Amino acid sequence: MQAEVAKRLIDALEASRRIQAFTEGQTFADFSSSELVRSAVERQFEIIGEALGKAMTMEPALELRSPEWRKIVGLRNRLIHGYDSVDDEIIWDIIQSKLIPLAADLGSWLSREGHDPRHV
Repeated sequence: MQAEVAKRLIDALEASRRIQAFTEGQTFADFSSSELVRSAVERQFEIIGEALGKAMTMEPALELRSPEWRKIVGLRNRLIHGYDSVDDEIIWDIIQSKLIPLAADLGSWLSREGHDPRHV
C-alpha cells in the first residue's frame, strides 16, 4: 500500500473516532437537538468520505474488498451537495450501526500494512 493511501485510511479512522467521541452517551434526541454536534459529525463524515474516495482512486483494490466504502463516499457527496436534505435519523443510524464496523475495517487494512490502528 502506498504511503498516501495509508495516510487517507488513517485520516478516515481518526475521523470515525472523533464521531464516536462527539456522540458518546448521547441519544438521538440529544444529537438532533444539538446543531454543534450535528455539524461536527457531518464534517467528520465529509472527511471520511473524501479520504476513502481518494484512497480508492489510488488503490482500486480497496473498493473491491470493501464495497461499503463507496456508500460512505456517497454520504459525503450528499452532505456536500445535498446539505439541505440531510436526514438526521439516517446520520444517527449510520453512527449507531455502521461506524464501529467501518473503524474495524479501516483498522484491519492498516494492520495488514504494518500500522497499529490503536495508535493512529
